[in-house]
Amino acid sequence: MSLFPPFSKSSTLKAAIKHVAEARNSEGGKADQLYKSAYQGFAKVVAGDAVLADALHNWGFAQLHHAKNKGKDEAIGLYEDAVNKFTFCLLASPNHLGGAIDGGFAYMELARLNNAQPEDPLYDKAIEFFEKAGHIQKGSAAYNLACIHALRDDHEACRAALELAKECGSLPDEQDVMNDPDMAPVKDAQWFHEFLGSVAVKLAEAAENDRRTRRGLKKVDEVKLDLPPRPTDSTLRRHYDTMIAAEIDRQREALKAKQEREAEEKAKKKKGDKFDYYK
Repeated sequence: MSLFPPFSKSSTLKAAIKHVAEARNSEGGKADQLYKSAYQGFAKVVAGDAVLADALHNWGFAQLHHAKNKGKDEAIGLYEDAVNKFTFCLLASPNHLGGAIDGGFAYMELARLNNAQPEDPLYDKAIEFFEKAGHIQKGSAAYNLACIHALRDDHEACRAALELAKECGSLPDEQDVMNDPDMAPVKDAQWFHEFLGSVAVKLAEAAENDRRTRRGLKKVDEVKLDLPPRPTDSTLRRHYDTMIAAEIDRQREALKAKQEREAEEKAKKKKGDKFDYYK
């Protein structure tokens, strides 16, 4: 449900349409200002609709899967449509993590299908989506960014992104990283093998201490995920797992904050219920 009252939305929409009409009859800076004001109004009208955002995300996510089974031309069309869905998803819900991650993934697939060079603007668009995801949830798309940095032969940026992914728990399994074709340009670097060695040690320690690894994410009480089924495609599955891990972390934090608030309220109530005999 939108948090923006219907009446307010209607009046905002009318005002935005009026600004467009005025802008068409204006010139220069005045026209630009009117257009910008109209854009802000349109954005306010669609913002805050969580149901719409989820519908758009799942629609685009379905198109990502559909494209995998199609020829080049049809797949490109599906990926482009998916990008539009994820873009509008973020317009309706600017902090929608799935829309941000999958939007970047769709652009990467478009780049691959078009045999784009690493410096192609399609990869720049993917970076924009992944960086947006990083602002929503720290490190959630760090591995995706590492892939693009690797393709661009930027070892320093790739290493930094991989370290962030490891720190935030969004790094794929060691074998998946090693076999990822995006990592081919950095695969022979000494730092890359040292990094994978540190990952292996960390995973071994985690398993020994019975901690959850990315392969063994368990359901947590009171944490409910309303997400599409896990993909069978290994590439899509990698991005899906990143989204799952980030969403679980987000909901855990929200649950922790809720429990702390309830504990504080309970303590205040208990203190207020005490009778002061010395008044």
